[in-house]
Amino acid sequence: MFMVMLTIAAGNTALQSVLPALGRSLGVADSAVAAAFSVSALLWVIAAPFWANRSDRHGRRLMILFGMGGFCVSLLTCGIFLAAGINGWIGGTAAFVLFIMGRLIYGTFGSAAPPAVQAMVAGNTTREERTRALTLLASAFGLGTILGPAIAPYLILGHLGTIEIGLSGPAFVFALFGIAMFVTVRAMLPDDRGLASETRGAANAYPSIGGQASGASVRAATEPKGGMGVSYFDRRIRAWMIAGLVMGHAQAMTGQAIGFLVIDRLNVPPAQALEPTGIVLMMGAGAALLVQWGIIPTLNLAPRALVLVGLVLAAIGTALTGMATSLYGIATAYALASLGFGFTRPGFTAGSSLAVGPAQQGSVAGKVTSVNGASFVLGPSIGVGLYTIWHSLPYLVAGLGCVLLLVYCWFTLREPDEQEVAAFDDPVV
Repeated sequence: MFMVMLTIAAGNTALQSVLPALGRSLGVADSAVAAAFSVSALLWVIAAPFWANRSDRHGRRLMILFGMGGFCVSLLTCGIFLAAGINGWIGGTAAFVLFIMGRLIYGTFGSAAPPAVQAMVAGNTTREERTRALTLLASAFGLGTILGPAIAPYLILGHLGTIEIGLSGPAFVFALFGIAMFVTVRAMLPDDRGLASETRGAANAYPSIGGQASGASVRAATEPKGGMGVSYFDRRIRAWMIAGLVMGHAQAMTGQAIGFLVIDRLNVPPAQALEPTGIVLMMGAGAALLVQWGIIPTLNLAPRALVLVGLVLAAIGTALTGMATSLYGIATAYALASLGFGFTRPGFTAGSSLAVGPAQQGSVAGKVTSVNGASFVLGPSIGVGLYTIWHSLPYLVAGLGCVLLLVYCWFTLREPDEQEVAAFDDPVV
């Protein structure tokens, strides 16, 4: 189950990391590259809750196979169309239109597997083991978003006979990984159709570059069904939701444009940009992991402090990224920005959770996940759109957004005391 989650996240982000170079080599507009992932993320956000409910009713194994099947078909389809464009069998624009169709398959069906994996693991662990096991699965999803871009440059293949594979290699290689996982799941997991289960899965946010797991889906999966609902505009969580949405868009904007920035600032051919792009993305991912796995547990900061500290670092890092002109400068500045976002995401998740009582944890966790996913629907297209106007613009806009959000959060974010939370949980109140 760990490998299923890892494969899905790594395959998606590996393709994301090579696509700027692919788009440039095929002569496709930068905005089309961003649109390919925005459309996929939109369908993921819509379909993920649907598949989570289907998993509860139609068996976990079937939904895992369904999701892995969609993952494999999508990557194979994308790889074939990209290879057709690389070899000149079809035009670059036609290749990308067909590529987007392949991405629709991923966004629609790939989201079926994560909630089913969560539910199956939860159903085979004790209550004491459940949170730890689900947290491990969430870390697999986050780890996949790091490994995908890290190994993608090494999956650029040569020729198969007279056919050039080239930059479409990561799609084919991860499709083979997906097929291996499909066969493994089918052989090793028991058919659980028709078997009643009290455990459930929760929708995961879209796996994207920079989109580290928030942990909200873990909490939603451990909450019992039938909890009290809470609105996005509830005054207890409204400021946290606004903060999460703005921070998420700043991160998505800068992450999606980074491949283009490396190509243009270093003035390298697209095919030679994958290694420096991978270095920049690994630096950013390493910084985020350093925060979430090392610094935060050591400092033990409150959620509000995490958000405020993170926004300061993110504002400085994004602005410096936009002004950097060397690989060292871009990588260091992007790592600083990722360090900041590594603080803000857990702060947003924890602050939203602490604002409500036990009966509303599942509802809030679902909203945190949806906000994280929504950021990667419009964020990439906004970032690349700004990039086409001026290369530094998405980074400077993200930095300014973080500064304005810092002022807003300073005056609005607060952590309610236990009596206030208990009062809201009282049906009479």
